[in-house]
Amino acid sequence: MIHREGSATIFITLAVLFVLNFTVQYFIPHPEWINQVVLFISTVFLCIILQFFRNPPRNTPKNDTHIIAPADGKVVVIEEVEESEFFNGKRLQVSIFMSPFNVHVNRNPVTGTVKYFKYHPGKYLVAWHPKSSTENERTTTVIEHKSGKQILFRQIAGALAKRICWYVEQGQQVQQGGEMGFIKFGSRVDMFLPLNAKVQVALNEKVSGGETVIASW
Repeated sequence: MIHREGSATIFITLAVLFVLNFTVQYFIPHPEWINQVVLFISTVFLCIILQFFRNPPRNTPKNDTHIIAPADGKVVVIEEVEESEFFNGKRLQVSIFMSPFNVHVNRNPVTGTVKYFKYHPGKYLVAWHPKSSTENERTTTVIEHKSGKQILFRQIAGALAKRICWYVEQGQQVQQGGEMGFIKFGSRVDMFLPLNAKVQVALNEKVSGGETVIASW
């Protein structure tokens, strides 16, 4: 299944590749083998674009005590930090790095109400840069669980990501595992959890958005 965010990109890619191959074949003198090389490269490039926008079905095990991964990727940070945008206090940060080859759909880690949402324009530092969480283009979303506990998570653009998409707004009710956004190309998601949350993943562990349990409370 292809995600709806890929429709325009895939259409433009197909159009450009068609024009390229048509021009090479009929208007530029060259050895016959060049046609095969250009066609092969075009096919590989199209496959890369298609796999980036794939949206495989996910089976989210609904559980009020679980905090589910908001994205596919690799856990690159687990540490106690000072969160200054919303909580103004210490929180447990868990960060997931998404390479261009990961699924880039972002999902709600818990069921609850969006208490805070803000979009921040910014830089495009590489996603693993320590300052990317506060200086890159990003969104900040806070979901309040029915227990009153709150989770903050950020979609963060990377060096290749030039567009962050989101489908939530302040006051909205959201479901655990439901789509909340999409980031085009390499990027990162930071989660800020209560200090007493019990993390159930390890550094460098690969996780699946909407399925892997990141922590419990």
